[in-house]
Amino acid sequence: MLRDQLRNGITHVGLALRDPEAFARYWNDGQKLYAWPVWLALLATAVVGTTTYGMTMGLLGGAGDIFYKGFICTLSAGLAWAIPLPALYILNSLSGSRLRASSTLLAALVTVSWGGLAMLASIPINWFFTATIPHAGFVLLVNLIVFAGVGVSMMDVFRRVMARLEPKRDIAPVWWLVLVGALGSELFYFFGLFHFAQV
Repeated sequence: MLRDQLRNGITHVGLALRDPEAFARYWNDGQKLYAWPVWLALLATAVVGTTTYGMTMGLLGGAGDIFYKGFICTLSAGLAWAIPLPALYILNSLSGSRLRASSTLLAALVTVSWGGLAMLASIPINWFFTATIPHAGFVLLVNLIVFAGVGVSMMDVFRRVMARLEPKRDIAPVWWLVLVGALGSELFYFFGLFHFAQV
């Protein structure tokens, strides 16, 4: 029973990553009611992506740095995504949105899940450049480019999902991801995620 639920959750995550707009619309329109394993699988995708990418950020510092950065990347990203979430729903509602809280949460969760997968896909880039040019400044530049690319991609996914959920609204609340990026940058700096050991 649990195995079937988890398999169903993973199948739905595949749909959420292939067509995030349709996935969120099915929930919002009441065509599909996703059970808890689906929500958990979306969250797990984000956690796995940020943890494994964070681990590659610690390659210059040894085993301790690898595990520390894997944990800190996930913690910082999770806090940056979760802290502004109530503001997303409240300010979006005040600006005329009629989305339910669960639809707003699902749109955000699909976006961060997609971002986690993008981080996972970026691991070979970071690994290759860290191994070939193990200079702290260059590794920092590569990671900043990856984070910027993933952030822009997440903004596009979130904008498309929100536009599909409320096609009559002129503007999607992408300011939420700008706030996520600002909070994430502060947390990454505070925890030393972008401090790379010089070899």
